[in-house]
Amino acid sequence: MNFGDQQFTSINTQRYSVGIDLGTTHCVLSYAPITNGTDDEFVQQVMAIPQLFSPGLVENSFQLPSFIYQAHPSELAEGSTSLPWTLKPQYLLGEVARSLGSKTPIRLVSSAKSWLCHAGVDCKAPILPAEAPEEVARISPFQATTAYLAHLKEAWLSLNPDAPLENQDLVITVPASFDPAARDLTMEAARSVGLGQAILLEEPQAALYSWIESSQGDWRKQVQCGDVILVVDVGGGTTDLSLIAVIEDQGSLTLTRIAVGDHILLGGDNMDLALAYTVKVKLDQEAKRIEPWQLQALTHSCRDAKEKLFTNTELESVPLVIANRGSSLMAGNIRTELTRTELANVLVEGFFPWVSSADRPISRPRTGLRTAGLPYAQDAAITRHLAGFLSKQSQAAQEISGIIPPQNASFIHPTAVLFNGGVLKAHPLAERLMAVLNSWLSAEQAPSARLLSGADLDLAVARGAAYYGHVRQGKGIRIKGGTAAAYYVGIESAMPAVPGFAPEVVALCVAPFGMEEGTREELPSDEFGLVVGEPVRFRFFASTTRREDKVGSRLEYWSNDELDELTELDITLPEEGRSAGMVVPVHLCSAITEVGTLELHAISQKDHSQWKIEFDVRAGE
Repeated sequence: MNFGDQQFTSINTQRYSVGIDLGTTHCVLSYAPITNGTDDEFVQQVMAIPQLFSPGLVENSFQLPSFIYQAHPSELAEGSTSLPWTLKPQYLLGEVARSLGSKTPIRLVSSAKSWLCHAGVDCKAPILPAEAPEEVARISPFQATTAYLAHLKEAWLSLNPDAPLENQDLVITVPASFDPAARDLTMEAARSVGLGQAILLEEPQAALYSWIESSQGDWRKQVQCGDVILVVDVGGGTTDLSLIAVIEDQGSLTLTRIAVGDHILLGGDNMDLALAYTVKVKLDQEAKRIEPWQLQALTHSCRDAKEKLFTNTELESVPLVIANRGSSLMAGNIRTELTRTELANVLVEGFFPWVSSADRPISRPRTGLRTAGLPYAQDAAITRHLAGFLSKQSQAAQEISGIIPPQNASFIHPTAVLFNGGVLKAHPLAERLMAVLNSWLSAEQAPSARLLSGADLDLAVARGAAYYGHVRQGKGIRIKGGTAAAYYVGIESAMPAVPGFAPEVVALCVAPFGMEEGTREELPSDEFGLVVGEPVRFRFFASTTRREDKVGSRLEYWSNDELDELTELDITLPEEGRSAGMVVPVHLCSAITEVGTLELHAISQKDHSQWKIEFDVRAGE
């Protein structure tokens, strides 16, 4: 998408509210001047981002593909990668990376955002591309995230030389299901490129903010008090589910986030791979065998074919050409096609099957040994994940004023649905999802949910983030959210050693569900023993269902469905003048920072010394 030599007028004193969607497959930047005017004067634009489309060719696009290509030293001519702000960029990213990577996928870094929240790896270790041979240079998920932010920062400066991005009000979006460690890594990446003033916003909230802004004030006519809005965000790498209630507060409609789903690694990438395997089976039946490296190239071709079939309903098939190694450029190529029937069978029936509201995601025993990779969802059926989420949150609106839960409902009943993410731009997929949801509602004699339309599914998150900056100025409508889960720390019992039994652990609630950013809570005056001066382990837990727990609530027993254990935190706390291994009597207080990360403060009962324990590192880093 070429937007020519688009330029923006900069005013020395002008400041902007800027939103960045740091997506799995695309990054987008939207902005609006900060004014003293009303909501009606909020006017925003999406920045056309300068980037390489091919070696030597710089063009602009509203989307910056979240890909990095690790080129061979002799692959590109000298000077062919220069950008308007640098002759030799550190990383080759954006559209050119996606294009070159489709031909040589072993050199392509992708899905860095998904790796960033993978608790099983060191996110600062050079592990991407995940399956690259030794001669391909690797980078870390953290470095990739930093590279995308650095490119956006320099692109902004090239278009707005009098208004550096580090001087603007900046909001960066993250999945609602990102754990505190992934949020902190995102903020660390922002700080590393000089954007430490940024704050974080959950993507489903950003999508709803964008819908509110694009409605130009008519959103109150489309929803009413008592509505429960289901936000379904199916992007390139993840599926995010959230519930937001519409309630009345002092005569005005307000929005409150009441539930967030798990982080589900299931999205457009899975669909492209499923199509590639479908084509591979067809080729196997024709005695045309393809190698693993060709399967990666086929996956990229299937993605392009999928988009063409969904965009042009008159097409019945799209030809596919799979390159082969050999002396002849064309002789060894394998030719086939992807048909509309295959598209419907694989994507509609495979990812959005007709299921009942009582169905749950299928879980199968895992193989003891497996290749390194992302912890993808075992079940590809998004409709089953949705059924599980809505059932798990059946009581989420019980205590919300103005919401009257239906009697004997087996799942929470959404009354409205907002879609986000590029996958749901495909009408057959969106229509099937709505049809399945409404069949569940009909089975329980509930009204059908209505679809809230009007937002651009590719650009909504960035636009909503920029609008959130406007809301933070005290304008517009604010969605009340707070933490998406209740958080607990494990307290080990000081019991005598018993052969064959580990000490009992109690889960102590340190942050209740919905605890607002920028707030601090004192725990009850119980005394705990804090080990200082030697390596110790902290265990943390989270729950998206236990809304009744308060700060200081203790859980001696819990089911697997109630609490999820987060990554252990290995840390050595400073001695502060004490001997190593000393157990210091402390009391606790907790805080949720402005960027949504959790801090636990241990305060000495004797001299008020403080130790801060936060989700800023992962085990093993």
